[in-house]
Amino acid sequence: MVAFEEIKVGDTIPPLTKPAITHLQLALYAGAGADHNPIHVDEQAAKAGGLPGIIAHGMLPLGFLGQLLTLWVPQSQLRSLSTRFVGMAFPGDVITCSGRIAGKREHAGEKLVDIDIAAQNQKGENLQLGKATVALA
Repeated sequence: MVAFEEIKVGDTIPPLTKPAITHLQLALYAGAGADHNPIHVDEQAAKAGGLPGIIAHGMLPLGFLGQLLTLWVPQSQLRSLSTRFVGMAFPGDVITCSGRIAGKREHAGEKLVDIDIAAQNQKGENLQLGKATVALA
């Protein structure tokens, strides 16, 4: 269990690296997320849309960022999570999620930790940047 008093601004949380994105993963995600846009599963459709090829759903790396946080603290302690999309992920990309403590505060009787989060591909390119807040004891 992570303790509020032990956390310092600038500390990092344990990173999460996911296996390379596969075509099967994208097809399964399309079904689970009800996002059947062909740019996620059909190479020709993606290229016809002006893309270099199939792209991963933007929500997939966001899910990885949620997993990063819930591997660090229980989901019940997550108070907020927001990101912005800044790059595209492709089949074969290996996504690493990271977090750095940006602030500590107390609000409404809770000890809160604000975290800057990022999802990057194997080239170090940012795919998503965001912020999260968790409550600690």
